[in-house]
Amino acid sequence: MLKVLLVDDEPFILQGLQVLIDWEKEGFLIAATAANGLEALEFLNNNTVDLIIADINMPVITGFELLEKIRNEKISNAYFVILSGHADFSYAQKAIRHNCTDYLLKPIEREGLIAVLQKVVAMNHMVEERMQTNGKLERAYLARNVIAAIQGKYDRSNLEYIKEHMQLSKELRYIEIELDSILLNEKITDEEKRNFQKNLFHACLEFLKEDACHCVFDVSGQEKIYDVGLVYCDLLAEKRNLSEKQYLDRFISFLQDMTGIPVTMLVGKRVNDISNLAKSYATACMLRSFQGFREKRSIYYYEEEAQVKCGGILLCKKSLDALLVDIEHNDHTSIRKSVERFYDEMRRMDISGETMNLNINYLLFQLIHLATLQDNGVNQEEIFRIISENAFEDGIIRGSKAHLSRFACRYGDYLMQLRNHVSRGVLHSIEKEIEENFADNLTLKGLSEKYFVNSAYLGQLFRKKYGYSFKDYLNNYRMEQAVSMLIRTDQKIYQIAEAVGYHDQDYFVDRFITAKGCTPAKFRKQMYKEA
Repeated sequence: MLKVLLVDDEPFILQGLQVLIDWEKEGFLIAATAANGLEALEFLNNNTVDLIIADINMPVITGFELLEKIRNEKISNAYFVILSGHADFSYAQKAIRHNCTDYLLKPIEREGLIAVLQKVVAMNHMVEERMQTNGKLERAYLARNVIAAIQGKYDRSNLEYIKEHMQLSKELRYIEIELDSILLNEKITDEEKRNFQKNLFHACLEFLKEDACHCVFDVSGQEKIYDVGLVYCDLLAEKRNLSEKQYLDRFISFLQDMTGIPVTMLVGKRVNDISNLAKSYATACMLRSFQGFREKRSIYYYEEEAQVKCGGILLCKKSLDALLVDIEHNDHTSIRKSVERFYDEMRRMDISGETMNLNINYLLFQLIHLATLQDNGVNQEEIFRIISENAFEDGIIRGSKAHLSRFACRYGDYLMQLRNHVSRGVLHSIEKEIEENFADNLTLKGLSEKYFVNSAYLGQLFRKKYGYSFKDYLNNYRMEQAVSMLIRTDQKIYQIAEAVGYHDQDYFVDRFITAKGCTPAKFRKQMYKEA
C-alpha cells in the first residue's frame, strides 16, 4: 500500500476526500490528515509517505509553500498533487516547476481522483523497477570488485570501491560457506545442487540484512563446489553484541534451520586489510582440502586446523617421508605399503586427535611443495582443489587407511602428469568440443575422462593458456553466443538462456550482468538503439 497524507484547511473537504473513493482498492492507505502546511511538515519530519494531496490556499503555510519547502530542504520526495479552485495555467506551471505530480481542480470528481492515483501507481512502479535494476547492477558490480580482492586480481580502484560501499573493521577474514557435499545425497543432480546453493545465498542475505553486501555468490567458480563467500569483519558480530564464535555459530544454525540442508563454514585466517583478503581466501581453500582428513564439523577455523609446527608433539616423519618418496615415484604398490606402515606407527605410538591432524598436515604441505617443484606456475588453490576432489571420492571413511591410500595414489598420478607435461593438443580438441556442444552439460571431469587427462591438470592447462578456469571459459563462450542471439533474433530471454545451456533464467541473467554489465534485455535495447 502507498501511504497518503491529505492536507486541507476545510474539514468537510478532508472528510469528503476520505470517503470519495475506496482508497485500499486503488492501492493506497491514508496515513494522516493535516489542516495546513505547518501541520503537514510536523508530520513529515517524523514520518514518510508516498503521496501528498494538498490544497493550494491554506493559512500558515500554503500548498505551494509546502511543496517548495519539502523539495528544497529534501524533507520528502513523495508524489505531490495540488488541489485548487483556480483553473489558472500559471498555477499549474508553478507547480510543475517544483516537481508537482498533478493538479486537480475543485470540486474533486471521483473519476479524476482515481485517474491521478492510477498515474501515481504507474509512476511508482516504474521507479521501483528502475531502482531494482540499478540495485541489482550495483550489487553485481560490488560483487565483482569483492571477488577481484578475494582472488588477488585487483587494482586500487577495486579496493577504493569496496571501501566506499562496505563498512569494514581493521581486521577481516574470508569465510567460505558451502553445501556439505558428503551429506548431500549423491543422487542429487548438479542443477538441484545449484538451486540449493541459491537458497543458501538468499538465506545468508536474510541473516545479514543491511550487511548483505558482505556476501558474494559462487566465489570459487569451480565445478562441484557450491559456495557462498563471506567477507567477515568484527563489526558484524559487534552489531549484535556477540563474539566472533557466537556470531558464526548463530549464523550457521540460522542457515541450516532456514534451508534444511547441511552447510559447512571454512573460516580463513585473519588479515589486516582488504588488500590481503586473497591470503585469507587461500587458507579457506586449504581448509576445504583438509576436511577429508578431519572429524566432521560444521565450522572449521584455519588457526585450529592447519597447524604445521609440531612443538613437542610426535611426528612420524620417517614414515611420512618414505610415503612422500613413493608418491613422487608414483609406485602404487609401495604407496599402499607406506600408508600401512604410517598407520601402524601411529597405532603403536597411540597417536590420534590433534597429533594425527599435525601428521596429516605435514604430508599435505609436502605434497603441495612437490607439485610446485614440478611446475612453479601451478596455482596453489588448484593444488588444494586436487586434494579436495580426491579426498571425497568413493565414499571412503575420512582419515582411514583406504582413504589416504587412494588419495596418495591419485596424487602420484597427478605428479607424473606434471612431469610428463601432457600434450597441450588436447586443448584444441576440447575447444572444438565446446564450440559444437556448448549448450550441453559439459564438465571438466567429463572431458578429462573422455580425453584421458587428469581433471586437475586439465584445469591448470586451461588456466595457463586462457588466464581463467574451464568453467569461466565455457561461461564466456556461452555469453558470446547469447549476445549473438540477442542481436540477431527476436527470441525471448528464457529461450536464449535455454539455447546456450542455462536452464535457470535468473542464473543466466546474473551471469550476463557479471559478463556484460547489464541485463540481457537492456543489452538488446541498447543494440537496437545503436542500429
